[in-house]
Amino acid sequence: MSQLGNFANFFAYLFMGLPAGIILKNKGYKFTALSAIAVGFIGVGIQLISGMMPYEKGGDFVPVFSVYLTGAFVSGFSMAMLNTVVNPLLNTLGGGGKKGNQLIQFGGSVNSLAATIVPILGGYLIADATKATLSDAIPALLIAMGIFALAFIVLSMVKIPEPHLEKKSDKKAAKDKYSAMSFRHFVLGTIAIFLYVGVEVGIPNFINLFLTAAQSVTDGASGMGIDAGAAGTVVGTYWFLMLIGRLIGGTIGGKISAKTQLTFVSVLALILVVTGIFLPTNISVSMPVFKADISFGMQVVPLSVVLFVLCGLCTSIMWGGIFNLAVEGIGKYTAMGSGIFMVMVVGGGVLPLIQGAVADITVSYLASYWVIVAALVYMLWYALAGCKNVNKDIPVE
Repeated sequence: MSQLGNFANFFAYLFMGLPAGIILKNKGYKFTALSAIAVGFIGVGIQLISGMMPYEKGGDFVPVFSVYLTGAFVSGFSMAMLNTVVNPLLNTLGGGGKKGNQLIQFGGSVNSLAATIVPILGGYLIADATKATLSDAIPALLIAMGIFALAFIVLSMVKIPEPHLEKKSDKKAAKDKYSAMSFRHFVLGTIAIFLYVGVEVGIPNFINLFLTAAQSVTDGASGMGIDAGAAGTVVGTYWFLMLIGRLIGGTIGGKISAKTQLTFVSVLALILVVTGIFLPTNISVSMPVFKADISFGMQVVPLSVVLFVLCGLCTSIMWGGIFNLAVEGIGKYTAMGSGIFMVMVVGGGVLPLIQGAVADITVSYLASYWVIVAALVYMLWYALAGCKNVNKDIPVE
């Protein structure tokens, strides 16, 4: 059940990815982005309502939890639309190729900065994760709604270039017999994105579960039983390393191809994850953390967790690399291709569910990381061979 909120959020991509691509194609970047922000505000508002609904511990949680999941699902629409806008916009502004990948990496750095702060802030606001209720998340939800409102106001006043906004005459053109799915390397890239998002989300999610779960349980996998705030800092470190990785990727992106970058980080991530799986949990190190009461101290964590955290450096540039390789050479089909990519982001909800099932079956959070290994193997293959464009005969202008 711990993964249902995450699943509802990413499941929305399955329904909104293609419509978002159509909206982007017909209405442009700004309209799509503003619509996404408005939908996000509504989604978080629904989650806020769930936190205000009456509920007694031990009572029927289904009505309250259902409203919360509905809010997560609606918020997922917003995420799908925003991602549909951002990636092709940055890739287009960079002119595709290495420069396009470079801008995507820099843009992702801003996302990683927020992702670094949120787990720490969430750990502080929610405090003890084992005793927290939906109502404890109200302050965090109010902050999120405020950010959406501010973003809407700012974006409304900013002029955004719309180089690919279709003219009315274009809409009357004959139906094209080709699409983004006509390109083999794009289709294989959508599978890579499906797996990648699951990897990006699954690694930190199960770090958090492993660290906060009780040390001795009879009905599931055991964890380390540490403070939620401290666990949030550890998870935040993963996202911080994604920030660093994207800054590095953005810096070298103009010189090193997306293919080379994706190959290197896939190999490195495989080494880190496989080593982390086999390391005994009694081999530990101390990490500086902020705890739920905002006190600063050292927290002992298994070395395997540190290796998983270091994967943030690897996953940081995978999205940009895969997107860049998949849309390279598809020209006018890029906008719709971006929408298809958003559909495949549903992997961020599916893979963690599979990982959770493996953890339940094996009664081990560490064993669940074999799901991550399988996904990384595919991404390595895509970087080495699957990304080759074998459909250059298709007109893309």
